[in-house]
Amino acid sequence: MSRTPKTTFTAACPLPISDYPEVTMAHGAGGALTKRLIDEIFAPLFRNDQLDRMHDGAVLHLTARRTAFTTDSYVVNPLFFPGGDIGSMAVYGTVNDLAMCGARAQHLSLGLIIEEGLAMETLWSIAQSIAQACVETNTTIVTGDTKVVDRGKGDGVFINTAGVGAVQTDLDISPAAIRPGDGIILSGDIGRHGIAVLSAREHLDFETEIKSDCAPVHEPVLALLGAGAEIHCLRDLTRGGGATALIELADKSGCDITIEETKIPVDNTVRGATELLGLDPLYIANEGRFVVVAPARETDRILSVLRKFDVSKNSKVIGSVAMGTRSDGIRPDGTDTRGTDTRPGVVSCQTALGGQRPLDLLTGDQMPRIC
Repeated sequence: MSRTPKTTFTAACPLPISDYPEVTMAHGAGGALTKRLIDEIFAPLFRNDQLDRMHDGAVLHLTARRTAFTTDSYVVNPLFFPGGDIGSMAVYGTVNDLAMCGARAQHLSLGLIIEEGLAMETLWSIAQSIAQACVETNTTIVTGDTKVVDRGKGDGVFINTAGVGAVQTDLDISPAAIRPGDGIILSGDIGRHGIAVLSAREHLDFETEIKSDCAPVHEPVLALLGAGAEIHCLRDLTRGGGATALIELADKSGCDITIEETKIPVDNTVRGATELLGLDPLYIANEGRFVVVAPARETDRILSVLRKFDVSKNSKVIGSVAMGTRSDGIRPDGTDTRGTDTRPGVVSCQTALGGQRPLDLLTGDQMPRIC
């Protein structure tokens, strides 16, 4: 499908639609049409000194003492959904992953696997969205690649982005730094991205349109680091949702995590949709939400910083960390319990009725192809 992109780029597609209204296999053959695709669609939008060299790779001058590096692939269906699209999501997702490492994103790579037959206007819209997202996040695409696969084998377009960024702190921001007594802060309401994608895919109409939370979160994270907040861990809540992210943190840290159902913000329309569809908001993907794990004494200061930004204005403390026993038998305080009762950290949710329910990894996928 094609659409009018929500960007500041207003130029018409420079590749004559009358000549090539769709991507052909020849556009991926490495010859004249490949050159034209790169020169007339991608290069003008992503132009910078490194990319203009058109070399096999980019030579970067990284001056940071510590550099973070990440990569991710995007296969969302449909390509455009309320509140976002595969192009902006690819940039935001990589920027957000770097932010979770305490890093400011600087340079990205961009790989596109395009299906033969994709409308050229659709590709142009996605490219514009990528370019606008780079402007918003102050990042540059310094190297890339395009491939074309046979009709019916690519579902429009798949995108891979990798990114490097300068770490902005000396803190060890990782699951290993989580400690008993830490608080769990959630940056906003959950579940909107997955439901927005599902509604577009299945043509579901709700009383109020549900828009994805797809957004960059680097600004509030960098503000936290700039304010000197003591942060033990950051994790964005993408595929698998909040529950999966917390389970992974508990498993890696060896600590137990308890969250309170009544404190987890869920939009009323999202809540109604999940109840209707039999889905659990805790396991639904997000693209603009993250959790902060930090000492309890820091939570008020962290909330005051996060609430200054629109993307995290509804931040709340939703739970806490307690002593657990890691699967290797070493408690977080260093006590060696090998040969006794050992287990990974667990996550439990205190329900609105006052009970406790354990959270575990799903064996399947509530919603495939949502990021």
